[in-house]
Amino acid sequence: MAFTDLPLFQALKSKMQWHQTRQGVLAENIANSDTPEFEARDVKAYSFNDHIGREAFGLTTERTSVAHISGMIGSGIGGKAERRDSFEITPSGNAVNLEEQMMKITQNQMDFQAATTLYTKGLGLIRTALSKTA
Repeated sequence: MAFTDLPLFQALKSKMQWHQTRQGVLAENIANSDTPEFEARDVKAYSFNDHIGREAFGLTTERTSVAHISGMIGSGIGGKAERRDSFEITPSGNAVNLEEQMMKITQNQMDFQAATTLYTKGLGLIRTALSKTA
């Protein structure tokens, strides 16, 4: 089994591919910013839960003592983000806001760089651990 076949690395590769796809969609939005009646598109938000489950790592949390703090997963704590449509309409009649699209591209690029850094650091840690035991 190769190191890159580990579930964590598979999830990071999947996330990087998602960011590549999103970059293409956002670039199309900008390229069509002057196309009449064009609607800006985006890809479905990425979720690690869609790609790997907790059982894939073989890890589960368990309270072995009543003094332990229980996990927060599934406890109902959290929020719900709502996505609102853009209210700006350009003279060509489409709903592409260039500033918004550029901010999305920048955020996408930063997230992609974070995923590649995690991937690289993870491989480095495994290589270091294996070189120390050999």
